[in-house]
Amino acid sequence: MTSPMLAHADEHLALGAPLTDSTAPLALSTARNIKLELLPDNYLASHDLWERIRNGFAMRDLESPLIARHEKWYASRPEYVARMTDRAGRYLYYITGEVERRGMPSEIALLPMIESAFNPGAYSTSRASGIWQFIPSTGKNFGMQQNWWYDGRRDVISATTGALDYLQKLHDMFGDWELALAAYNWGEGAVQRAQARNRKRGLPVNYTSLKLPDETRSYVPKLLAIKNIIANPASFGLVLQDIPNEPYFAAVSTTQHIDVKLAAKLADIPMEEFTALNPAHNRPVILQDNSDLILLPVKSVETFRANLENYDKPLVSWQAYQPKKGERLDRLAPRFGLSVEKLKSVNGLSGRANASTGQTLLVPLNGEDNENEFAAFNMHLSPTGDGRTRTIKHTVRKGETLASVARRYNVSVAGLQRRNSKLKQLKPGQVVIVVQNLSRKRSGRLAKSANRTRQTARRAAAGKSQAQHKNQKRMQVVYNNGR
Repeated sequence: MTSPMLAHADEHLALGAPLTDSTAPLALSTARNIKLELLPDNYLASHDLWERIRNGFAMRDLESPLIARHEKWYASRPEYVARMTDRAGRYLYYITGEVERRGMPSEIALLPMIESAFNPGAYSTSRASGIWQFIPSTGKNFGMQQNWWYDGRRDVISATTGALDYLQKLHDMFGDWELALAAYNWGEGAVQRAQARNRKRGLPVNYTSLKLPDETRSYVPKLLAIKNIIANPASFGLVLQDIPNEPYFAAVSTTQHIDVKLAAKLADIPMEEFTALNPAHNRPVILQDNSDLILLPVKSVETFRANLENYDKPLVSWQAYQPKKGERLDRLAPRFGLSVEKLKSVNGLSGRANASTGQTLLVPLNGEDNENEFAAFNMHLSPTGDGRTRTIKHTVRKGETLASVARRYNVSVAGLQRRNSKLKQLKPGQVVIVVQNLSRKRSGRLAKSANRTRQTARRAAAGKSQAQHKNQKRMQVVYNNGR
């Protein structure tokens, strides 16, 4: 018997399509028009999202010792699994619905667990970002806008759409999910070349037969290990936090600019919760031009609506300013009631910067310093794009603190926390991302050092070539005389 399920609210609630509300500065999406969506016969209605996901498992099990190894790894880290599934509770209902709508195996909804552990601020050394870990170029290929204000790779809705579009494309290309997932991790071209090498040797071209890098070789087994744990957590000594089979967030369509802190305040939610649902916004003002949606917990929408309607003050306290290239910061800052240090901090500028590079700057709207302190959040890359940075993965040792790690790499504690999803406490064995801004002087030293190394190598090569030439002449003389 086919079972009905309350699914997408005419694509309003889960997808966030706006409903016009002319009486308020912001239009709110609501779930007034629910449609019934018929699901496969084997679907069992449940109040538990985990059970819904289990019922959609469709990938075949592989016989691989790697699966057991990853199962053991997760089972031995119950605190890590608890943090990961706690974060997943915000996004998993929406992602599961999108996966089901496309007829994909529900294992795909678990993929962010191995990509990012559902950390919306996750950022890799290859510059991949968001819960689906898109690199900049692939993100742009799938319509994710990336600029100084906004990074669509961290937007839950657009990144999920892009990831599932890409996975469907790869499945159509390779014909099975194992190869599609390998291509998602390694690249479609790399998988095709590996298949071509096997064909040339008369070997099979399936996932288990290809020569793959270690990370890609473990990619599918890791997902299947997660699947097995979700299927039967008790057998691994784990307890999964309950996730209700209902929407966690609703979408709010912004028709005016609004401060991030004000939006969180009107919704009566902590900033940590707001940034977890809206990690794509880099700056303290949400601009309609970059994204017309913000996400709020369903339970907070009415609070937001009521507080917004009663709010009689300006919605923004910051504005964008386009300086001329070369304009001095020490002359610009006082015009907006800012210290030079505050202007640099708000805009993610280097402490050594003295003049504008021509990039858009964020300044107070009324020419007065905002009473609320602000530091740019979710900013993993320098807005100037000068590239003088170095990303390091640091494994925490016993006794280390945020302050000691920050001192070791000459970075700020606040910067370390921003790049690691507001991390507050370190634990031995934990891996944290450190992004060092290399000063112009240091960059120059590195360039000079590299140049000296190249010159030394060239001299050594030239000396070796000259010695070889002399030896050849000697050999020629000996040969001719001997003849």
